[in-house]
Amino acid sequence: MIINIEHYEMLSSYLDIIKMPNTDEYIYLFGPVDLPIYIEDSVVKFKWYTWFKQNEEWSKEEIINKLPTLQHNEIQQSSILTYGNIENDMYLKVRFHSICHTGDIFGSQKCDCGAQLRSSLKKIYENKSGALFYLSNHEGRGIGLFSKAMAYSLQQMGLDTVEANLALGHGEDIRDYTEAVEILKHLRSKPIILLTNNPTKIDFLTQNGVDVLKSERIIVDYNEHNKKYIKAKVDRMKHMIKF
Repeated sequence: MIINIEHYEMLSSYLDIIKMPNTDEYIYLFGPVDLPIYIEDSVVKFKWYTWFKQNEEWSKEEIINKLPTLQHNEIQQSSILTYGNIENDMYLKVRFHSICHTGDIFGSQKCDCGAQLRSSLKKIYENKSGALFYLSNHEGRGIGLFSKAMAYSLQQMGLDTVEANLALGHGEDIRDYTEAVEILKHLRSKPIILLTNNPTKIDFLTQNGVDVLKSERIIVDYNEHNKKYIKAKVDRMKHMIKF
């Protein structure tokens, strides 16, 4: 089936092209798409955006025409879930959430990621506005899924989460929020409330032009499986968690 002009015009209207500062890279952002999400025994309609980055400038027509030949498995494609008026709401709550296959998808108890994801969406819904950035290249604080599995094995031998990453030759936290920051600034110029326990995120956003009105902690319970992990985040990475 060949796309018709009506379909093409609709898809084009949802596409945004964002030039990354000081580079020849471009972000291709698509959305919003209606996405019903189950929260607190109710189905809530969020808006969903997705994006990828390339070091070539393409027109909207080129993006659509290249879809069948893009190496999708080699391109990091991240998402944003938004609720309410993200451009103008006075007290927009924003969460930068790093992908966690084991916690978000499988419900692993070795971390607090899944609980933080669910808590953030609930906070955004109760606030009547917000945005959750789901960052696809952040697995294991940026080391990737394969290395994360090895890091988990090292943790079973007694290393903490930071020691395990360092033992594999990685930094303790190598995540980069640049793409998400540029998209946030594209969608909104007003201050935000940042949902995080991580002071590094606050520093990164403020140093890169985002007006963080304040931060709000995400409080989740710990258990026998993730207690050492959370303690390492507090002791080693200064996360703002009451432990």
